[in-house]
Amino acid sequence: MEFSDRLKSLPSQFFASLVKKVAAAVAEGRDVINLGQGNPDQPTPPHIVKAMQQSVENPNTHKYSPFRGTRELKQAAADFYKREYNVDLDPELEVAVLFGTKIGLVELPLALMNEGDLLLLPDPGYPDYLSGVGLANITYDTMPLHRANGFLPDYEALTEAQKENAKLLYLNYPNNPTGATATATFFEETVQLGKKHDIGIVHDFAYGAIGFNGLKPASFMEAEGAKEVGIELYTLSKTYNMAGWRIGFAVGNAKMIEAINLLQDHLFVSIFPAVQHAAAIALTDSQECVEELVSLYERRRDTLIQECNRIGWKVDAPQGSFFAWLPVPDGFQSEEFADYLLENADVAVAAGNGFGTFGEGYVRIGLLVDEDRLIEAISRIEKLNIFSH
Repeated sequence: MEFSDRLKSLPSQFFASLVKKVAAAVAEGRDVINLGQGNPDQPTPPHIVKAMQQSVENPNTHKYSPFRGTRELKQAAADFYKREYNVDLDPELEVAVLFGTKIGLVELPLALMNEGDLLLLPDPGYPDYLSGVGLANITYDTMPLHRANGFLPDYEALTEAQKENAKLLYLNYPNNPTGATATATFFEETVQLGKKHDIGIVHDFAYGAIGFNGLKPASFMEAEGAKEVGIELYTLSKTYNMAGWRIGFAVGNAKMIEAINLLQDHLFVSIFPAVQHAAAIALTDSQECVEELVSLYERRRDTLIQECNRIGWKVDAPQGSFFAWLPVPDGFQSEEFADYLLENADVAVAAGNGFGTFGEGYVRIGLLVDEDRLIEAISRIEKLNIFSH
């Protein structure tokens, strides 16, 4: 049987190729240090696991969940935003429960756009944003993210046609893959752009908890008027090491939230109630585990940057997220350099061009292995004599 044209239009999975290359090397018995993945390496905190265990034993959680998620989780999300960002949210009208935020990011074009409508995407950016483009049969333009502009899009560079035709605009700070963070001023400018041109703003806040040097990443929802023009998507995957639990939520503009909920009414019957209860506990209980996690990533970041500088690899320290965005040495393209490191140093990194045209010239490294493995990885690269001290 033929696949539908819609399925045929979907982009190839960039990370599938990386996983295949790493698996082949490991199968040969090689000790690969995998810095190319984005999968948190720490376990979910024990108090969240315990909440799940206790909830699973409650027969009430074995029934269908309410279509639009439990009141407990939506209230917890609202309380979390009030506590962390001083943002007021109506839990029934301004919160949508998601099976992880990836699904929300892919659903939004289906829920809010018609065939041929224009979506503005960051480049480099999370590759799965393009899945929504294929499924909804829409068009997209990219907004280049350059180091000289702090890896923020330059709205002045958008054409009048792009500003007038765009229906949605996606942002992601702290940023994957660059590790850049956004300023409050930038988010205020984004609100004004959305208002002036009637563009819905979608902020992917996946790494919202992970900021360095004592600086807490800004939420788009903190900007005045943000709820009038957009929404923010928050996942528990990174903040609480709950990647496999597939739980997140969207907050903000009531019409956009209703669009998500209405689409999901036809696709799902929400998430296992025990998972929603555990998520509510994560959001409302002690946040000491989050503070410890951020400290861990900051130590790893500092170790990586110190080691890179030691061997003559001149790099910038990421401001947030658990990624570092490192320039490739002269004479290499991104994928060529990534393949070279895997073949000659047994170190796996993600080639920057997998994140878009403007990712060329970089590789992404995840801070998702112990410090001793980071040191070992850079020592192996040092032996290749690519960089001058």
